[in-house]
Amino acid sequence: MKHLLPIIILLSFFYNCKNESKSEIKEDKELKELFALMQGSFNSEIQAQIDSSYYNIALHMYPIWEDKGNFLYVEQALNNRQNKPYRQRIYEVTRASDSTFSSAIYALNVDSLWIGKWKNPKAFDAISLNDIALKEGCEVILKRTKPNQFIGKTGDTTCVSTMRGASFARSEVEILEDKIISWDRGFDANGNYVWGAEKAGYIFNKID
Repeated sequence: MKHLLPIIILLSFFYNCKNESKSEIKEDKELKELFALMQGSFNSEIQAQIDSSYYNIALHMYPIWEDKGNFLYVEQALNNRQNKPYRQRIYEVTRASDSTFSSAIYALNVDSLWIGKWKNPKAFDAISLNDIALKEGCEVILKRTKPNQFIGKTGDTTCVSTMRGASFARSEVEILEDKIISWDRGFDANGNYVWGAEKAGYIFNKID
């Protein structure tokens, strides 16, 4: 029995390592899936044609800093005014836990320098993480509900926003193979709605 004990311990070690290896492969695959679904050019043209309360908005999301992790440059603008975007951000997509993923949001120091640079993501090699600022509390936590579908949201009151008299912003997101549904809203200190789509989220269909 004494001779068998080291063998049992060794077999147990290899078994655990094998299971951990399988788990890591699974995690990498799911994270890669999410990151791929988020990439591309989108717009809400179809939704705007059906419901005039929605604008036709262009959304561009392209990978940058490929050697540093899963980073995306994100640009949003009215479709007919893409030279004047109203939102420019960098997202960092990571695994938050065994069952969740995080899309952290960073602001750029000088937005105007990066307008249209989604067409040339290599341009971002000129800057680093020191040149962007994390928007704390604004990360979107996502869960994979089935293949090619992730659903998530920010904390209810964690993302500070002062736009149009708001105190905080709240985002709900669904990411699919052919579209991204995003519902961004601002609320005042008493929880009253002050900006954003009233009925439901914007439906951004993938166009590339």
